[in-house]
Amino acid sequence: MKILSDKALINAPEEEVFEFLCDANNFQQILPEDKISDFRADEHGCSFKAPGGFLIELLYISKTAYTRIDMKSGEKAPFDFTLVVHLRKKGPVQTEGYIEFKGDVNMFMRMMVEKPLLSLFNSMSDKLQEVFHT
Repeated sequence: MKILSDKALINAPEEEVFEFLCDANNFQQILPEDKISDFRADEHGCSFKAPGGFLIELLYISKTAYTRIDMKSGEKAPFDFTLVVHLRKKGPVQTEGYIEFKGDVNMFMRMMVEKPLLSLFNSMSDKLQEVFHT
């Protein structure tokens, strides 16, 4: 299963957005407060409980300066997935970004998680815009 979030136009240089997202502690600012609990972060990534009690772990795999951050699911996730944050310079102080999700999900699970995940990723994009709103 593949999901692409809406593209977000962020009022900050790509270096600043990239550095913000390279610190897993900052993910708490872009996750919907009313839908997550037990947020934890360290230098390897972050984890939190999603609706339904699922523990979601996002672990950094690689970081390509200013353009891409690759993450993967931790071993306690309900299914294997990768999450890629794509960033692209749109002007001297603007960055376009979106989230690409690829998950190893069976058809039954897909029906349950596709819409909530798209909503989550679009919410994260919106909140990222708010963080850098000037």
